[in-house]
Amino acid sequence: MIALEDIRTAAARIEGNVRRTPMIAAGNLKTPLAGGVDLTLKLELLQVTGSFKARGATNRLLSLDPAALAHGIVTASGGNHGIATARAGFMAGVPATIFLPTNASPAKIEKLRAWGAATRIVGSAWHESNEAAQAFVRETGAVYFHPFADPAVVAGQGTVGLEILDQMPDVTTVLVAMGGGGLVSGVATAIKALAPHVRVVGIEATGSPVLLRALEAGSNVALDRVTTSVATMACAKTDDRIFDIVRDKVDEIVLVDDDEMLRAARSLWFEMGLAADLSGAAAIAALAEDRVRIKQGERVCAIVCGAGPDAILG
Repeated sequence: MIALEDIRTAAARIEGNVRRTPMIAAGNLKTPLAGGVDLTLKLELLQVTGSFKARGATNRLLSLDPAALAHGIVTASGGNHGIATARAGFMAGVPATIFLPTNASPAKIEKLRAWGAATRIVGSAWHESNEAAQAFVRETGAVYFHPFADPAVVAGQGTVGLEILDQMPDVTTVLVAMGGGGLVSGVATAIKALAPHVRVVGIEATGSPVLLRALEAGSNVALDRVTTSVATMACAKTDDRIFDIVRDKVDEIVLVDDDEMLRAARSLWFEMGLAADLSGAAAIAALAEDRVRIKQGERVCAIVCGAGPDAILG
């Protein structure tokens, strides 16, 4: 699907249009986020639009001939990719239409509309919204921005991995939240090409373990049902190419439930003043609940992948 050179090309292409996000040590806390783990946070919640998704959507946009955008752009999203696509529409000066499931965050829907996007609520899960978005493409000729099954999007997300290795060259384990698998695929491709000894751990919602179940089955199977309330981590089936990357390059997948992610988000807000959405807190939840085995001396990076008011409003 992608190679290291695609990620490096994406990094050069999107430079100046997205942020190189900071990394901070998670130390000197009242209640440590992860016990005695030597933990550093990659703050993608400080990315433009509030999540890593801006990287992939911007790379997709800048990969296109502007003439192809005459009928606008469209996507289906749990929220964060939709906001990134709405910004891409703003950058290009073309209409953006975002299809969302009923469990999408009201705060994210409001933000989409503030970017000038048209929003359509269809279905109870992403795959149902996606069917409607694909029909919209056929009707209008708008360009579709897939949230994870697009090489340009995955290459853009992979630039997070390049930055982690540059900012934290002694990292030993990287924790990545997973929905459809675009972020973990890009990050793992970059890391395994440049530092194959680094462990990449994916974190899925208990109510949407799509890649874990596919790996257990040995093929890219679909879930019978998705029960998580975290729309940004809800996916009934991933792309075959994403499945192949995860099978080959991700070392382990662990699960956390919605309440565990909420507790982790509240900890991030209380301890560090970081307003993460629940997917953004998934890596912290995996550590806090002792789902990831960390050996003494390891240096762990947790990607705080998205911003949101979940912990503040809760």
